[in-house]
Amino acid sequence: MRASPIRIPTVSNDTEWDFCFHLSQQTKIPAHQQTGELYPTSESEESEEDTEAKEKTIDYMSLPREKLVQSQKKTAQLIKEKMNTQANKELIRCVILSRITFGEEHWKCAQALASLAYGYLTLRGLPAQAKKHAESAKNTLLTWKGKTTSDKEKKEILGALVMLYYTLGVAWLLQNHGREAYFNLQKAEGNMKELKELYKGGVCPHGLHVSEKDLTVALGRASLAIHRLNLALAYFEKAVGNIIATKGDRTSDLVTLYEEMAQIEQLRRNHDQAIQYLQQAHSICISLFTEVSPQTAEASALLAKAYTMSGEARHVDVAEIYFIKSISAYQTALGPEDCETLMAIEDFYKWLVHNGKKECLMIQILLYGSEHSKSRDTKNVLTLLQR
Repeated sequence: MRASPIRIPTVSNDTEWDFCFHLSQQTKIPAHQQTGELYPTSESEESEEDTEAKEKTIDYMSLPREKLVQSQKKTAQLIKEKMNTQANKELIRCVILSRITFGEEHWKCAQALASLAYGYLTLRGLPAQAKKHAESAKNTLLTWKGKTTSDKEKKEILGALVMLYYTLGVAWLLQNHGREAYFNLQKAEGNMKELKELYKGGVCPHGLHVSEKDLTVALGRASLAIHRLNLALAYFEKAVGNIIATKGDRTSDLVTLYEEMAQIEQLRRNHDQAIQYLQQAHSICISLFTEVSPQTAEASALLAKAYTMSGEARHVDVAEIYFIKSISAYQTALGPEDCETLMAIEDFYKWLVHNGKKECLMIQILLYGSEHSKSRDTKNVLTLLQR
């Protein structure tokens, strides 16, 4: 099974954030104006000047609140339109407006920071920035979680903590730190359980950024990263059950999960079970994308390799069939010179040589012609191997 390398972008200076942070510092509202109690109460009757000043302050505060609501709506629309960079910039604006409106130590400001961290992870693919903003929001959210008496506030804070710990967990996972990833994802799971307890029937609302399925899949991958294979498989099985219950058994969401479950079974040397999972993934690809799609070609290639890994003689002919299906599908969908096609041919060639089959030369002659450099190279290699 070909492992796809994970590219982790890095940015040394978060210039957009730095600019907005300094802007917010210039427009910060005094501490006594950051809550609903804009002025301390007094037993003496307010003068007309006091009342007028208070009304002006309320007007001043209403503008950032209105801008914040507008910015949140704009963010949702940009995400829907897959305008990820613009959406992330709007999330920065939401943080600034939250700081101005509620104050730096308010849970709503920390909630906005958690959303920004999640945005850096999911919209921009920048785990370093995601971790930075998530960490800056964590202590405030935990403090407010411990002291709030409002169920409504606690639900929102718990939802923000689920998002925050999920962001930290996946960011660590992308940076190949499995233990740190698993630790934070467990924290997300704990807060998710608390949140479910606050809702009757134990079902979280659909408006959460992080679904239970997303969290379960991430926990499975983190478990796999720390080589806890049985636990990883249990999480993946749970995720498959959730997906089938909500989307049915022919959704593309299942393909990657079946492939990851097959990887676990191969590590456990349960090759027959691995083949069954990959057959399910292959069947879904055919039904959703046709037999000559890149998705089906990849599924065929993975099946071919799974049959070869079993080491059983009865699987040799089946492996060859799936190798040829994969090459044919890649050629039709992507063309004979595409890198995926050439890699599939190379894998097939190596397998044929390993199994002592000279048909690899015949196949390359059929694909490229007898005078093509690849055919000549193959002939030379086989001649060397025969000596």
